[in-house]
Amino acid sequence: MTFSHISKAIGIVLFSMASLDSFAQDAIARQAPSDKRLKDIRNVKLNNTASFSADLNNPAAHIYTDWTENVRGCNGSVPANYKIDLRGYCMPTTNRKINSPFGPRWRRQHEGLDIKVYIGDTIRAAFDGKVRICKFNGGGYGYYLVLRHPNGLETLYGHLSKQLVKKDQIVRAGEPIGLGGNTGRSSGSHLHFETRVLGQPINPALLFDFEHQDVTSDYYVVRNSIQKGDLAARQVSPMEANDAQQVMAAAPNTNDRNTEATEEGIDAKPNADSKQQPRKKANKKATSYSVKKSDTLSSIARKHGTTVEKLCRLNGIKPTSILRIGQTIKCS
Repeated sequence: MTFSHISKAIGIVLFSMASLDSFAQDAIARQAPSDKRLKDIRNVKLNNTASFSADLNNPAAHIYTDWTENVRGCNGSVPANYKIDLRGYCMPTTNRKINSPFGPRWRRQHEGLDIKVYIGDTIRAAFDGKVRICKFNGGGYGYYLVLRHPNGLETLYGHLSKQLVKKDQIVRAGEPIGLGGNTGRSSGSHLHFETRVLGQPINPALLFDFEHQDVTSDYYVVRNSIQKGDLAARQVSPMEANDAQQVMAAAPNTNDRNTEATEEGIDAKPNADSKQQPRKKANKKATSYSVKKSDTLSSIARKHGTTVEKLCRLNGIKPTSILRIGQTIKCS
């Protein structure tokens, strides 16, 4: 064998080894195509961002037909059993203490939660959304904001010391939108927090668990339809298998003269002459009631001529407690 033949043989062997090494690397790459997966993830993220941005420009357009500066003045309709997506939330404050719950208070309906915050505390957007209202009401909410979210909810943040966003601004969940304060008709620094659908209030405690800094469920279902002008009491409940577990969440005042000032004036201490006279007992003998389907604390209180607060005190429950069919409720 000549030297040239030996050189050719060595060259063929080296080329074969290089080819095998290349084939082996390609096989390994095919088994773990990390670059392709990363590219796919980037594409999905960009697509979701693009579609979500479009929703934020006109959030919840599937149920709202207007964009006004009135807290209650929302036109549109909500389908029966409307599901609200609570995922992607952020607690508006890290504070956990509730000073005043949702429900009747001083002969008026308190349509939100009063959460203890201090002047200057950061208040954050509960969900991605768009600022519908950024105003000041000296006789009511003080400096306040209303955000509309793609899930159909609107959230209200009252008594702020400063607003950090402007009307029509798009915000993300967790973004600072204001600072805690004591502005407007308020008896101490706190955040007045409301959740509404089509202008109608829903008890925020049914959606947000401030004590544990979490939402109550991934979804929340509005059981009955809500339409503009419909002032009937509405039933809402967490998305659970047992449809009988329902509680009162929206009970708007039927007095058409109510304004933002009077509706939020309940945050201040009542005047001495406005104290409610003690209710006379119908009889001295204790009575009880067995809960039926669709009963609420409010409806039970009306049937027995008492108040939700008294029912809660007699039974050791809260206005947000879920009633069970057959549960015995003391009424006096």
